[in-house]
Amino acid sequence: MPRAETHLRVTLQGPAPTTHVGRVIFCGTMCPVKNSAKKTPVQKGSKAPNSRADKQSANSPWLVVGLGNPGAKYESTRHNVGFMVIDEFASRQFPTPTFSAHKRSNANIAEITLPPSASAPSPRKIILAKPRTYMNVSGGPVKALADFFKVSPDHIIVVHDELELDPGEVRLRLGGGDKGHNGLKDITKSLGTKDYQRLDCGIGRPPGRMDPAAYVLKPFPKSMEADVAIMCADATDAIERLIN
Repeated sequence: MPRAETHLRVTLQGPAPTTHVGRVIFCGTMCPVKNSAKKTPVQKGSKAPNSRADKQSANSPWLVVGLGNPGAKYESTRHNVGFMVIDEFASRQFPTPTFSAHKRSNANIAEITLPPSASAPSPRKIILAKPRTYMNVSGGPVKALADFFKVSPDHIIVVHDELELDPGEVRLRLGGGDKGHNGLKDITKSLGTKDYQRLDCGIGRPPGRMDPAAYVLKPFPKSMEADVAIMCADATDAIERLIN
């Protein structure tokens, strides 16, 4: 029977985000509001870095959303790599990952509570989510989840396929354009901001003159199964480094 909520105490380890770690590219500052040990000088007339808004952001839960299309026929397609990464993340936390329906958002979710660590003195709540809507209308579920769990935009991580990256390459970035990705476009519109985290998972360009829309809905070839598994593991590592 599906569980409505699951809490698991785990400790995630890994180096702080850098420019490049293994096959993962970290673009710029991933989470600019995280507390720092150094005090930042405040110019006259500017807002103090420990303002209420910054504190709320620093204490915000994390919402990790994998983009994909629902239904068995899409499970192994390139467009569903976001779902694959969410499943990989969940499998590291649960012996048997279980997602339950969150009716207010039209998404399947799993909740995790992580204990305090050296870099995060307070317990951290993580919501893993897979929208039950089609890719192009992912914004509604993401906005509903962010509102329900009170997640600030910079604590939202959207995992998606990326045509402009080589297969197997992973890039983590804060903000930016949607590069023609309709799922990101709808999320940006629904949230009213571009300032959320994007985890781009490379699937490469289609061969020859194949229509990209048809290409992303095709399954990964059998010959790439091992590479896809490695990419999902790398993407999960990147999420853990950011959250930790």
